[in-house]
Amino acid sequence: MKRMAVMTGCYLTWCFFNWVPGLQALIIGLPVAALVVYLTENIPYGKVSALHFQPGRHLRFIFHYMPIFWWEHFKANVEVAYRVLHPRLPIRPAVVRVKTELKTDIGLTLLANSVSLVPGTTSVDLDHEKGILYVHCMYVSPTDVDGVAKRRVQRFEKILVKIFE
Repeated sequence: MKRMAVMTGCYLTWCFFNWVPGLQALIIGLPVAALVVYLTENIPYGKVSALHFQPGRHLRFIFHYMPIFWWEHFKANVEVAYRVLHPRLPIRPAVVRVKTELKTDIGLTLLANSVSLVPGTTSVDLDHEKGILYVHCMYVSPTDVDGVAKRRVQRFEKILVKIFE
């Protein structure tokens, strides 16, 4: 019964996102919904912690973290576009090691994903025990090897520590 309810929900979501679904979308939607239910039915979700029921954290995330994330995203887009359009500007890629204070899984995951979503940087690896995030940067200054990645990560991290720690 639970599978059928989840499959119906998936199918209705599929239909909603197709806006005005045609016959093909309706026919394809059923097997896709069934496949999603089949592939995800054994995923362990763990316990729901008290972290999920604190609206103050949600508000801080939405009104404090998201504007800073979008601003950093905008600045990085401009920088990457400028480097691409001006071939004389150097591209000096490197992997930088950044120490983080975050300890919770959700905080570390959100930090790594935020870094990866910002153009010009990608999270490569995360050492959970040591709290080290390895970040690949498109440009690293020869005089300030750790600077760009550390500043970007710490900008996100100081807010995420307040929300998730």
